[in-house]
This record gives sequence, C-alpha cells and structure tokens, in this order.
Amino acid sequence: MAKKAASKKEATPQEVTAASSKCPITREQFLKEAGALAVTIGEQQAGVALVKEFSTGSFGWYLSGKTIITVDNTPVKVQMNCSLVVVGSKKS
Repeated sequence: MAKKAASKKEATPQEVTAASSKCPITREQFLKEAGALAVTIGEQQAGVALVKEFSTGSFGWYLSGKTIITVDNTPVKVQMNCSLVVVGSKKS
C-alpha cells in the first residue's frame, strides 16, 4: 500500500507578502515626494501624519496626539499614535 504524500502547507497571504516585500520607492524619492496625510477616524479629522524616518531605518508617516471621539453622545478624550510604515523600507 502506497503512503499518502504529506500535503504541503500553503503560505498565508501575510507570509507571502513578508517574504517577497520589496520597497517600490527609494528613500530619497519618498522623502522628496511624499506629503503629509490627513488622518480621519470615523467622520472626524484626527490630525495630519507627517513624513518620518523611523529610528529602525524604515520610513513612512507618523501622527501622535490627543483627540475627542464621541461615544453615545459623550465626548471621550483619547491618546493616539499612528505609524504608517512603508513595507520593505528598512532595506531601502
């Protein structure tokens, strides 16, 4: 009786993306051409994320601050930190 071949585990989309991540833009091009991004939470303008080179060597946008979010007609003050890191940028 022939042994059944072990089925090969398929990679998840996250594994495929992480393994084949190549930054599509150079650091110089990004820093020259990228602009600030307006960040909206729900229907409220939360702030503006600015272009940033992170201490890790990656680049992207960053926003930190406080804002108010309304829950059941009650204003709630929140602290926010938003990092948008260009995938693969650490290697660029």
